[in-house]
This record gives sequence, C-alpha cells and structure tokens, in this order.
Amino acid sequence: MKYFIRILFIALPILVFNFFAFAEEKIPVFPVKPVDVYTIYTSLAIFWLAIIGLIVVIKIKLNEIERIQKLGIDKDDKNSPLLK
Repeated sequence: MKYFIRILFIALPILVFNFFAFAEEKIPVFPVKPVDVYTIYTSLAIFWLAIIGLIVVIKIKLNEIERIQKLGIDKDDKNSPLLK
C-alpha cells in the first residue's frame, strides 16, 4: 500500500502539470471551408485514379512482353535483311 501511495504522489503532480501545460488553442490541421475540402478530395481522387491507371498500363505492357516472348518474335531471324 505504501508503494502505491508513493507512486501516486510522484505521478499525480506530473499528470496535473501535463494536463495544464498542454491546454493550448487547437490549430486546425484540416481545412474547414467546403471549397478547400472539395479541392482536397478531388485532388486525392485524381491522384489515386492516376496510380490505378499506371498500374493498368504496366500490366498491359507486361502482358504484351510475355506474348511476344511466347511467339518468339524477340529472337533474331538469320534470314532477315539488314538495314544499313
């Protein structure tokens, strides 16, 4: 019991000091105007659509490379004419 009371007397002033020391005015991090909120959400939507679009393009290119490798078009033909 003495141990608990000793910890309480040590911790209580620290907690009370922290409670009053950080009671400052809150700074708004996210904009409150509806136009600003709309702009942020629109920008995020365009950003994620662009990311998804890039993933789709990369996937299409990888499928095309795989198809070319299966057909063997990427290998040199010995009988093909040389461009000079």
